[in-house]
Amino acid sequence: MRSLWYKVLKQRQDEIADALAHDVAKDFHEYKLLVGEIRGLSYAREELKALLENADEDVEDFISS
Repeated sequence: MRSLWYKVLKQRQDEIADALAHDVAKDFHEYKLLVGEIRGLSYAREELKALLENADEDVEDFISS
C-alpha cells in the first residue's frame, strides 16, 4: 500500500512536468502554481521514502519498479 502512494506521487509529478514542458500554463501565475505543486510532491516523496527506509520493508524494490 505504501508503495502505491509513492508511485501515485511520482506519476502526478511526471504529469505536471510534462505539462510544463508543453507550455500548458496559461500565465505566470499558473506556472508558479504548477511548479509549487511539483515541489510539494517532491517533498512528500522524499519524506515517504525516508519513512519507508526506517520500516522493515525493502524500499528499493518498489521505488525502482
